[in-house]
Amino acid sequence: MIKRFAAILAALACLPASAALKVGDQAPDFTTEASLGGKVFRYSLSAALKDGPTVLYFYPAAFTKGCTIEAHDFADAVDDYKALGATVIGVSHDSIETLNKFSVSECRSKFAVAADIDQRIMKSYDAILAVKPEYASRTSYVIAPDGKIIYTYTDMNPDQHVANTMAALRQWSAEKKRP
Repeated sequence: MIKRFAAILAALACLPASAALKVGDQAPDFTTEASLGGKVFRYSLSAALKDGPTVLYFYPAAFTKGCTIEAHDFADAVDDYKALGATVIGVSHDSIETLNKFSVSECRSKFAVAADIDQRIMKSYDAILAVKPEYASRTSYVIAPDGKIIYTYTDMNPDQHVANTMAALRQWSAEKKRP
């Protein structure tokens, strides 16, 4: 089963990158349980946006190869995101118990991961993996403090999600500073 899932994900990595929600769309607000450093709290996107832009990324499942790589990449970049005034939140269908462990080991207690067991958030962001609808697609959004989506990227390969969202944030920040 795991080999089959890995083969499906590898095949999907070759598909073109796109996300159903577009730049300029209003990001759907949500509140859910999340974990940071193994501690559960209530996460609200609208509350997070009051502090600055948010990088919201969806991933298929905690502790899988690609999702672990991506979590490490985001954890390594958290200070750079913070320097741009941004926060990071990952979302998957995993239980909060699983995410408590994932947030400590793979996210290195650097950013929160949220549970979306009923896939309400994934569906509102069109981040459902078509071939395995019980999982999220690997999709990243950058959301400005006004709630508008300023960047979207979908690719099952985790390698460019951090670099691309960081570049989008830098561009947004530079444009904000222009007179």
